[in-house]
Amino acid sequence: MSTPVLTTKLYIPRSRAQVVLRPRLLARLDESLARPLTVISAPAGCGKTTLLSEWAAGCARRRPSVPLAWLSLDEEDADLHRFLTYLVAALQTVNPSIGQALSAAFQGLQPPPTKSALTALVNELVACEGPFVLVLDDYHRVDSRAVDWAIAFLLEHLPPGLHLVIATREDPDLPLARLRARNQLVELRAADLRFTSAEATEFLQQVMGLTLTERDVATLEARTEGWIAGLQLAALSMQGRDDAASFIQAFAGSHRFVLDYLVDEVIGQLAEPIRTFLLETCLLDRLCAPLCAAVTGRDDAKERLAALERSNLFLVPLDDTRHWFRYHHLFADVLRTHLVESQPERVADLHRRASAWYERDGQRPDAIRHALAAGELARAADLIELALPAFSLSRQFTLLYGWLKQLPDDLVRARPVLSTGYALTSMACGEMAGVEQRLSDAERWLDEAAARREPAAMVVVDQDEFRRLPGRVPLIRAGRALARGDVAATVALARQARDRAADDDRLTRGGASTQLGMAAWAGGDLVTAVQMMVEGLADLRLAGYIPPAIGGAITLADIQIVLGRLRDARVTFERGLEWAALPEGRVRQGGADMHVGLAALLYEQNELDAAEQHLLTSRSLGELAALPQNPYRWRATLARIRQAQGDLDGAQALLDEAERLYDGNFSPNVRPIAARRARLWAAQGRQNDAERWATERRLTVADDLTYLREFEHITLARVLLARGRSDRASLDEAFGLLDRLLKAAEAGSRAGSVLEILALQALARHAQGSLPDAVVLLQRALALAEPEAYVRLFIDEGADMEALLREARDRDILPDYTCTLLAAFASPAPNDGTPRGGVSPLVEPLSARELVVLQLIATGLSNQQISERLFLALDTVKGHNRRIFEKLQVQRRTEAVARARGLGLI
Repeated sequence: MSTPVLTTKLYIPRSRAQVVLRPRLLARLDESLARPLTVISAPAGCGKTTLLSEWAAGCARRRPSVPLAWLSLDEEDADLHRFLTYLVAALQTVNPSIGQALSAAFQGLQPPPTKSALTALVNELVACEGPFVLVLDDYHRVDSRAVDWAIAFLLEHLPPGLHLVIATREDPDLPLARLRARNQLVELRAADLRFTSAEATEFLQQVMGLTLTERDVATLEARTEGWIAGLQLAALSMQGRDDAASFIQAFAGSHRFVLDYLVDEVIGQLAEPIRTFLLETCLLDRLCAPLCAAVTGRDDAKERLAALERSNLFLVPLDDTRHWFRYHHLFADVLRTHLVESQPERVADLHRRASAWYERDGQRPDAIRHALAAGELARAADLIELALPAFSLSRQFTLLYGWLKQLPDDLVRARPVLSTGYALTSMACGEMAGVEQRLSDAERWLDEAAARREPAAMVVVDQDEFRRLPGRVPLIRAGRALARGDVAATVALARQARDRAADDDRLTRGGASTQLGMAAWAGGDLVTAVQMMVEGLADLRLAGYIPPAIGGAITLADIQIVLGRLRDARVTFERGLEWAALPEGRVRQGGADMHVGLAALLYEQNELDAAEQHLLTSRSLGELAALPQNPYRWRATLARIRQAQGDLDGAQALLDEAERLYDGNFSPNVRPIAARRARLWAAQGRQNDAERWATERRLTVADDLTYLREFEHITLARVLLARGRSDRASLDEAFGLLDRLLKAAEAGSRAGSVLEILALQALARHAQGSLPDAVVLLQRALALAEPEAYVRLFIDEGADMEALLREARDRDILPDYTCTLLAAFASPAPNDGTPRGGVSPLVEPLSARELVVLQLIATGLSNQQISERLFLALDTVKGHNRRIFEKLQVQRRTEAVARARGLGLI
């Protein structure tokens, strides 16, 4: 669920003026398009919105190729989630494709970081063709540092085609001084907006229909200091009067006195029914006839609104159908002040009526706001409790937190569902103080209910959620424990949550199971971890909670890879992509991560081009489709590809970036970036650097072995093997450590680790001169690796492993598989078909896939058998054959094999 977009906020207010009143200002706005930002900053009633609406209408006529997006802001837009949602909706009125990834991301597991969201939005704006304008009206109503920062970021990275206009009563907290120095800012202020004598004359005579002398206009303009709202109020006061000149001459004193006098005159001159209607509806931010009827108790609300619009009484239409309206903000403020001063006893009742109507109409946020304003805190608490599930799912925690803070503690403590929701909302907003107390308050009522006592003071509105609390309370506590790395507490609390979950509460059961899976993973029990994750994801999906299921799928696939189940991991990633898919090609948060996972699997199968393509696809989806761990995982995967391609410096730079960006997102850090860098150092021959890493990590061959440090200890063994080239004792140490690691990995069913350890043991025995032992160990590794189609596991070990594989092939050990691996060795890092150690004599080198097919041809396999072996369509295999023959300049299979052997390709 996402924030519902009120289309009225995107509607450009229409001026009722039939003539262009301010050509000088309209011209300045036209000229401002040459700079990134225009700020119109002036007090209330200076005509900012009217000017912009006139200009917008003129732009549509004069510059049809420069579309304009409009967003009217209010106080609730201080919630950054809400603000970005409406910002995207406004931009989509110009180009519907803008911000689709951002909209999808807010349906995701967690809202994206602001910088990531805005970066993605800027990239989409850059891709848009042609210039356009974005107007942010009433910016002063958004009191939010987060929104200010977001706008400042947009300004710093503003695409050349976008011009931003901000209308506000006070200067925004933006880097205006810097923009002025760069000549990137156009400003219109109160002095610019005040009417000149000529403009005042045109307004009073042509728009307001008054017949005034030049002297009368000049006097009135001087008394009001060109303040537009003041002129309009004065004009309304004079309509129907025969003594306009006397009325104008009576003005004297301060600006404030004039304003007070005008307000009294306007309101005082209105007929009683109209004045009553204005006062009774002034508390409403938006007005429609049914709402006004409910608040006033009148059945002629529609006619009243039409009459107000005809009378030009500061009523602004918010849609083309004239269904929704609002009062001019200044006029509404004046009416509210007058209401509070003259009829304070009515304020609460009017808010109460508005709240009741909004509740009946299904507009719960407005219902809650008016209930709070009415002082009906118990009823507001009822409404908030009912809103918790939907608003929590759409992650509007800032809005929830703002409401909840207005409720007294005694009221919250008596409501277990509300207390639990308050705890979750506080955690989501980073306010940890009081979370445990809220959960304890809820638990106290649960204990009394379990004891079959009738807790007279307890209040429950959402009975379904109350039934789920026995599982939800420990589930929230388990999440806190997992975040702080307390595995034992996570397990105990998650089991408690699962045991206590209601029969129909798949969300709690699914969440608890995935927490147990994460805890089992951290403890090295990967079989249990997979079981728990599979159960948890099934419950989450059945409950309709797709975003958490996508995040869990990434965790499940990571565990399957450690278990050596590459095919299962691929299925998991592909299913995750299906879950992440949204209509119109959009992707939920986490979709980009699935491509990174598939890239890692394709890397292992030596499909480097395909792996890199998946990484490019991941990046093209944008950061909004990515989970927090994506940036580091993306770079770590590309580092492996670059290392395979021989770009060791590039690989190290990527690992350095990955370490800086590391975010485990609750997953255990079982493959530390520092250890991966140490492996790269060992491959580069930087033995001192690799050994310094081992020393800093306090790693020794005598350490107690744990799963969390297994990757580091295998890396230590690699460092020792590298040293063993000149120190035989290090080989013995390495083999001893590997033997202990093998037993631990086998006991934990971690086939992925077992494979790597066996390969390293084979290399160690080979280095020690024990070829028969090395071949036996390699045979065990091959038998485990073949069903999952491992390739890079072997060829990344270099020439020594190639020699061992040739020995295995000569001994007829899994000949098809060893031939496939040796064919991969024949392809150098760039995958261009160059023989190892030489330059290709072919005009067009063979690709990596063509080399594999050629190697299988050499073993005598038919096209059908190759198709089945490589999981390719038969026509695809035939296409590879044709290209191989063309590149080798041969006609038949036997000729191709002979030519390839002569060139050293196989």
